[in-house]
Amino acid sequence: MRPLVDIAAEVLADDTQRIGISYTGFCLTALPHKRLLDDQPWEKRGHRVTLLVEPGRLKHGGKIKLFGVPYGARARMILLYLQTQAIRTSSREVALGRSMRDWMERMGLAIGGETAHALREQAARISACSLKFFWDDAGSDGFERGAIVRSGLRFHAEDSTQGSLWEDRVVLDEVFFAALRDHPVPLLEAAIRQLRDRSMSLDIYVWLAWRLHRLPKPTSISWPALHAQFGTGFKAVRQFKPRFTEALEAALAAYPEARVGLEDKAITLYPARPPIARIA
Repeated sequence: MRPLVDIAAEVLADDTQRIGISYTGFCLTALPHKRLLDDQPWEKRGHRVTLLVEPGRLKHGGKIKLFGVPYGARARMILLYLQTQAIRTSSREVALGRSMRDWMERMGLAIGGETAHALREQAARISACSLKFFWDDAGSDGFERGAIVRSGLRFHAEDSTQGSLWEDRVVLDEVFFAALRDHPVPLLEAAIRQLRDRSMSLDIYVWLAWRLHRLPKPTSISWPALHAQFGTGFKAVRQFKPRFTEALEAALAAYPEARVGLEDKAITLYPARPPIARIA
């Protein structure tokens, strides 16, 4: 893992100001960090929203295979690419091939060896799964059905001579795309690059990017509440606190405008500018 001072330096030195995009629902909930049993669904409750991800099946090697729920940093990076490109092009048809390879390389992910295997595995899981956001607010237009993608998101063979391991395109689910288009959260690509191997830090970063600029005043959040949102896999708050604190430090290094105070019983979020200007 890169030292925090290096993360901050790289983000501050970035002058491209490229924008990444996440759907609001992923700012309040998240995928698991570690692999679940292949037949195990994932339910994660956030502030006024619940994420439900159910495993699915795809044809693989001539047979129908069950793929478990997507997890970890690689799944998050794939989803960030899909969401970013969909908003950038105003289309639910997202180019893969060279475009995705270039983005992954720009994010510091060499498309080969173990990285290619991990990306292939997570892409299959994303393609197969059913992902739903259930919003507590009955008036919300967040989606409550369907997959993330309708077609595509499959690798070619590793020895492809086309310069890319990806199929040509992927088509996002229409309902997911509509929700993303209505509720995009701008992120800084340089920050995503620095956090590419830290799944909890990525979750905290997108949460802060959505939350801090909306705050009218300093706001405290208890450790039990943080544990409920980010601490799946940690039985007790005392086990969770040091891991969250470490992940938070990396997220803050990637978001220099952010201010967060740590206390024994809570953390305090302070109003701050978003990491990048809102989308026009």
